[in-house]
Amino acid sequence: MANKPLKDYDNISLKPENLSGQLDFDDIFGRSAPLHIEIGSGKGTFLLAQAQDQPQVNFLGIEWANKYFRLAVDRIGRWQLTNVRIIRANASQFFAEHVGDGAVSCLHIYFPDPWPKKRHHKRRLIQAVNIEQFIRCLKSGGIINIATDHAGYFEQISEVIAREIAASQLEPAEFIRTAGADKGEIAGTNFERKYITDGREIYTIAAGKA
Repeated sequence: MANKPLKDYDNISLKPENLSGQLDFDDIFGRSAPLHIEIGSGKGTFLLAQAQDQPQVNFLGIEWANKYFRLAVDRIGRWQLTNVRIIRANASQFFAEHVGDGAVSCLHIYFPDPWPKKRHHKRRLIQAVNIEQFIRCLKSGGIINIATDHAGYFEQISEVIAREIAASQLEPAEFIRTAGADKGEIAGTNFERKYITDGREIYTIAAGKA
């Protein structure tokens, strides 16, 4: 049986070519509500569960891989969730160009690409230049919630966060277990379930804007 064609939902997917300058997220969602952004939404597993659990929150997913982006849009659209939007974009560029100061209540980053080869470390999402953008976009008290299965990347993430804590930009926080996490899980994403099956250790860290 052929796979069912994926549908694009105009009320779910944001088109980068239609965006200019810092965005008014209240206008995009048609209401004023706390904004949570997930970087690397994959197939939309986190967004689907969390948006249903927290209907009072607006969720924006950012995904670069076109295949996963289309899957997530189709999935969220079929569930008719009105508090989710998804965009295919480079996250670093999107934050720099379109997210205003203090616009975000929570930033979710689950299992970002670890770029394990040393020569590729500069491509990692969580590094000094990006963390500064994320902090700028967080509200006071806003949270960055991070999970990874890669020990080396976790070490780098911890160092980046520690420097911002030392600079009084961030403060330690408890990792927030997600609504879709089953027993033995912390994020409930497809990647986490695969990694648990493979016997990999999961590392988490969280910090709040001071």
